[in-house]
Amino acid sequence: MNKQVYILILFFGIFFVPKINHAQVDFNKLPDDDLGNYEDAYQEHFFEALKQKGIENYQRSVDELLKCIKIDDSDPTLFFELGKNYKMLKNFGAAEDALKEATSKSPENEWFLDELYDVYMQQNDIDKALKTVKQLVKFHPDYKQDLASLYIEAKKYNNALDILDELDEEFGYSKDRDYLRNQIYDLTGNDDDRIENLEERVNKNPEDEASYLRLIYRYSETGDKEKAFNTAKALLESNPESRLVHLALYKFYLDDNTTDEAINSMRIVLTSPNIKPEAKAKVLNDFVKFVSENPEYEPQLVEITALIDDDKSPKTLRELAQYHLKINDKEKALGYLEAILEEEPNDFKTIKDVLMLRLDLNKDTEAEKLSAEALELYPAQPILYLANGVANNKLNQPKKAIESLEMGVDFVIDDSKMLSDFYTQLSIAYKQSNNITKSEAFAKKAEALSKQ
Repeated sequence: MNKQVYILILFFGIFFVPKINHAQVDFNKLPDDDLGNYEDAYQEHFFEALKQKGIENYQRSVDELLKCIKIDDSDPTLFFELGKNYKMLKNFGAAEDALKEATSKSPENEWFLDELYDVYMQQNDIDKALKTVKQLVKFHPDYKQDLASLYIEAKKYNNALDILDELDEEFGYSKDRDYLRNQIYDLTGNDDDRIENLEERVNKNPEDEASYLRLIYRYSETGDKEKAFNTAKALLESNPESRLVHLALYKFYLDDNTTDEAINSMRIVLTSPNIKPEAKAKVLNDFVKFVSENPEYEPQLVEITALIDDDKSPKTLRELAQYHLKINDKEKALGYLEAILEEEPNDFKTIKDVLMLRLDLNKDTEAEKLSAEALELYPAQPILYLANGVANNKLNQPKKAIESLEMGVDFVIDDSKMLSDFYTQLSIAYKQSNNITKSEAFAKKAEALSKQ
């Protein structure tokens, strides 16, 4: 400002300010302006925004935050909260703008970047997500794994493998990273690199049973049975106490016609407490199939199954039941199925199988009792009414048989064989009741269906 003008304003100001005001000036008093009011309003809007966000009223929260920003836009937290609210409203464009503003004001804030990363991920904007997660990597190694996942999404498989290699080198192997690695190999069809990676792991750490097992599996999958067999033998040599290796060895021994070794491997698998029931059931199934084709080895099967009497899963028990049915030992098969029923009393298939065997073995009282109990669970299953009717007929209880059969026949749909069985049993029941007319009528119905 021009010095002469300044002097002139000062001169006129002295003379024109009223004397009464001049006399009341208190130089110790703070300037009376609106800053205090602005501060109160800012806080009021900010806390109201948090409150509205807490009750999921995101648009109202946005409105309150915008009022704060109008008063003072210097705090990046305002834009961070604004971005989160916009994200909840699925307004991703506005969320991105707000969060970018927050990160521009505080570039080293991990949480701002992470929220922006999430916005890009929700939009499946891989390029922007990649750019953001590269900034996040410096904060935590977990983001490196995210980076590998994004490289896979972007089909930059070599970049992803490089990241996974770095993480494996720094932190050791993990299931999550192995999943990503295998996902890459599956997408690229590059089994050679997959196998090379596993071979390298085995060489680096020959005590690592898991790497051996994966390598065996991959060799087998690619049809290289010789390498798979040799790797299994190498694992057994380096780790003689391994039980899991026998899950592979027994198959190789069977293919190699070294039967004693195969049976020994199956024995180890079936008696090991550390092997899952599903795997045991598969081995037992192969064992049963082998014995069916080579009955001279039945004593070994009987011996081994006796050893696992206290460690049988329902799947194992079912395999044993199927085997004994194949050799026509129905009593033994029934015992195994009844053991399953103790473990799984509501399993319909097992109930049905047990009923059929009990009737076949003339255990009619037990069949009648089980079918009656099962009907409380499955009141619309015609096979249960039929079984109950058969059992009551065999027990010479025609009235109960007729009641069950006439109720169950209404549930038979598009099954002429079962309908014929119902009519046959009704004919028997009415004959036992000396109602020959109805007995013959149902017999004719059954015969007519059997000729269709």
